[in-house]
Amino acid sequence: MEITSFRVNVSEDVLVDLKQRLARTRWPDEPADAGWDYGVGLGYLRELTEYWQRQFDWRAQERAMNAFAQFRAEVDGLGIHFIHQRGTGPDPMPLILTHGWPSTFMEMARLIPLLTDPASHGGDARDAFDVVVPSLVGYGFSDRPAWRGPWRTHEYWAKLMAGLGYDRFAAQGGDVGAGVTTNLGRAFPERVIGIHLNSDLAWPSPIPDAAELSPQEREYLARVAQWRDEESGYSHEQRTSPQTLAYGLNDSPAGLAAWIVEKFRAWSDSHGDVESRFTKDALLTTVTTYWVTQTIGSSIRGYYEGAHAPELPRESQRVSVPT
Repeated sequence: MEITSFRVNVSEDVLVDLKQRLARTRWPDEPADAGWDYGVGLGYLRELTEYWQRQFDWRAQERAMNAFAQFRAEVDGLGIHFIHQRGTGPDPMPLILTHGWPSTFMEMARLIPLLTDPASHGGDARDAFDVVVPSLVGYGFSDRPAWRGPWRTHEYWAKLMAGLGYDRFAAQGGDVGAGVTTNLGRAFPERVIGIHLNSDLAWPSPIPDAAELSPQEREYLARVAQWRDEESGYSHEQRTSPQTLAYGLNDSPAGLAAWIVEKFRAWSDSHGDVESRFTKDALLTTVTTYWVTQTIGSSIRGYYEGAHAPELPRESQRVSVPT
């Protein structure tokens, strides 16, 4: 496996073009007093995109990214971008962290120093990790698959970790990353020490009859059904017609910001005020990463490929490693 050093350095032409497109945004109207009831509020998005055009400093975000040791690896012909930050303890445990959608590898930035150097943050040096944070296949600075069919990201991760010299490792993920992490534990139990998931816990398929479930499980499924009815329209579109979405999102930075920022507001404990949890700079670092890499189309295409992948037999879905 070929591994090369990597630094983020977006062409100035790309950034100039972005600002020009923002200046030419053709804004829609909205009903009076709409707020966020119809989707992203017009007033907020205009405020955010004006900041993006006039004040946001992408070069400062690049410097923050480049403070980490970054690499690209060729895994079965596909380029995978990743951070590889080694721990400072006596025997760091290898750990791969996988982000979700619509996030990026930088979602993990604040965790990395806590995991690699716990002694400097009030912890025990014996709890240190060697941390690997890839950009998902089709996201950020990783390559975009050009073929139809499932991407099997967990297999790339297993080969990446082997190429880095880790015979055994732990894995963590949320959202899309939870699926990748679950598949790592399922497919490579002899190599995976254990997995940690912070969202999108997998249910067996098909879901057992209600009589087999506890009251808490039935209540949970009812909440999931309500969420799907009220919040999952984006997922249905991405699973069914990702290419149709990609034309607008890859061409309009305002449209891309609306599609992504809506999720940060809805999926966090922001209580309706997205900037109570995420600064403009944090939001725009995520959106700009999708913009400059032109990976919004490939990232949402992953939903289609996942939805159309052959389903595993139920008996082979079990994850046997500590979870």
